[in-house]
Amino acid sequence: MTDVLLTAGTRKGLFIGRRRGGTWELTGPHFNAQAIYSVGIDTRGDSPRLLVGGDSAHWGPSVFHSDDLGESWVEPQQPAVKFPKSTGASLERVWQLHPAGPEAPDVVYAGTEPAALFRSEDRGESFELVRPLWEHPTRSRWEPGGGGEGLHTVLTDPRDAKAVTVAVSTAGVFRTKDGGATWAPSNKGVSAVFLPDPDPEFGQCVHKVTRDAADPDRLYLQNHWGVFRSDDGGGHWSDIGAGLPSDFGFAAAAHPHRGDTAYVFPINADADRVPAEHRCRVFRTTDAGRTWEPLTAGLPDGAHYGTVLRDALCTDDSDPAGVYFGNRNGELYASADDGDTWQQLASHLPDVLCVRAVVLD
Repeated sequence: MTDVLLTAGTRKGLFIGRRRGGTWELTGPHFNAQAIYSVGIDTRGDSPRLLVGGDSAHWGPSVFHSDDLGESWVEPQQPAVKFPKSTGASLERVWQLHPAGPEAPDVVYAGTEPAALFRSEDRGESFELVRPLWEHPTRSRWEPGGGGEGLHTVLTDPRDAKAVTVAVSTAGVFRTKDGGATWAPSNKGVSAVFLPDPDPEFGQCVHKVTRDAADPDRLYLQNHWGVFRSDDGGGHWSDIGAGLPSDFGFAAAAHPHRGDTAYVFPINADADRVPAEHRCRVFRTTDAGRTWEPLTAGLPDGAHYGTVLRDALCTDDSDPAGVYFGNRNGELYASADDGDTWQQLASHLPDVLCVRAVVLD
């Protein structure tokens, strides 16, 4: 088996897993007692850089990086992510750390609460606010979701470094095609069942968006009620939730190599945030959402109450793909065969907030 690095950010620290051959080793916690809401793994340099968005109850939020797979960590002397005084805002937490593609080798994006996008040109050591999104005409009407007003998803287009898609809870999906100079809402077809107008231009509580491996214009979206697909880069969305036990959920991930293949973890309801039908199941589509199948081999088969949050489901870049998820029960699971079978890597961790994995050369 390939050598895999797995990171799990939890409510009380970061845990790092390493698979050599078929054996997993887990170390941690790093950043003891800090909530780790975001992890980015940048493999574009000579060695992988780990980026971590930590949140200390005493010192506040910060971004750290490591160039030796977590053996040591660097925190910049000046805050890496900081709102300009002119905004009147202060950083609550870093929800997302996203290294851009190889066409922008040193660029890293950070999504924050309050909802904003920051851009780094030095691999995540310092960031600047993307003001056109912060100053978007709709911004005054954005509302926080149940977990806060966070920009939690950043997707860069592998064909064009200037094309970026973000998602905000609760404002919906926004896109730029000019490197962030202008932004447009991209929510046509995505429902907002909690609003008087269920089909607004913006204001949807989008939970996660992921991109298809074979078709960059195909996106999958897990909404606050509803699972959707776009075939035009987010211009229009179609409901693909039929066949799921519930179309409420937080997480969505795409297969790294196979087109039309994506994963979700259904939750009972917004008022009952436990696994759908109290069963621990990842659901996979291999036909772009026309049908869904439950993946359960190796997962608990009794009543289960471990909620999987929006960034706590991911894939690596293996083929067959490694698929990973953690839950609020503190359990961490891994599959080395596209999700067909699972093994538990850890239990009794603090709440798992985010999971990221990469293959190491």
